[in-house]
Amino acid sequence: MKTITFYLALLLCNISLCNAQVVRVENKSKLEILEQQKKDIVTEEKEKLKEEVEAINQKLDEKSISFEEADRLKEEAAKKHALNIENRLAIVDNKIALLNRNEDVDVEDDKTFIVSIKSGKEEEEKKKRDYYLDKRTTSTIVVAAGFNNALADGQSLDDSDFKIGGSRFFEIGWSWKTRVFNNSNWLRFKYGVSFQFNGLKPTDNRYFVEDGNLTRLEEFDLDFDKSKFRMDNLVFPVHFEMGPSRRFERESGTTFSTYKKFKIGLGGYAGFNIGERQKLKYKMDGDRVKEKLKSDYNTNDFIYGLSGYVGWGGTSLYVKYDLNPIFDDPNPDLNNISLGLRFDLD
Repeated sequence: MKTITFYLALLLCNISLCNAQVVRVENKSKLEILEQQKKDIVTEEKEKLKEEVEAINQKLDEKSISFEEADRLKEEAAKKHALNIENRLAIVDNKIALLNRNEDVDVEDDKTFIVSIKSGKEEEEKKKRDYYLDKRTTSTIVVAAGFNNALADGQSLDDSDFKIGGSRFFEIGWSWKTRVFNNSNWLRFKYGVSFQFNGLKPTDNRYFVEDGNLTRLEEFDLDFDKSKFRMDNLVFPVHFEMGPSRRFERESGTTFSTYKKFKIGLGGYAGFNIGERQKLKYKMDGDRVKEKLKSDYNTNDFIYGLSGYVGWGGTSLYVKYDLNPIFDDPNPDLNNISLGLRFDLD
């Protein structure tokens, strides 16, 4: 009986020793994994810091932030990732110490923790990465303003019926720009929608008078303080834009920038006349009189013309010319022409 008891005790001891050896092997493997995680943590945080610095430099190149702001953002990013490394390494070091003290403890993989701290910032980091992805189509607000006039066949600005300085136009709209070629940005297709407001101030104390199918300029009996005719149009411009661009090679792909680059755009527009009005200001018997007259004035409903611009960066010299006459037949042909500055507010 004693012999049986002895052999049973010896067997149990051997089993315990085997189990201990297995635990040691498993713990050694876990320690190796944790040591590798420490290296991965440093590499990962350095890569993230590099991406943030590249993003800040891009904003600096585009002049959307100042040098001082860029330096401040870089310093904050460096501090953040240094603290991330310190905190994450401390967690792994604690797990290593726990394994060294306890042979039978089960330590979770650090990946679980990494996921948990990432979850709150996933969306923000994704947005940062997406900002620098290759976007073949971009969009922007377009604003233009300048001088306006209207000329008949054979007429020049010197003998125009409208004041050169007083007649002005304004345009505001939304524009999309699509790169034509996959790996080159020298040619872009630009299209959008705009509201155009073309103003004309007649010379020689005159204003527009509608008489049946005819619309003509007539002299007013009193002295005008102001006589202005305005046409409002909704148009759809289309241009082919050409010019160099700056190329950026990033981990997320290749991007292009036309910031501070020469460009030229050629194209045209078509749309609809959505309203006309005339504003008159004068004095009668010592009283100031303001009249706002709204009528059809026999204007063309369909608008179409040619336009182009040449510029640097987001600012361009802009010209447009209506191929359609302002007024319907049997009125004489009178075509609107505009010259001014155009701003693509990228």
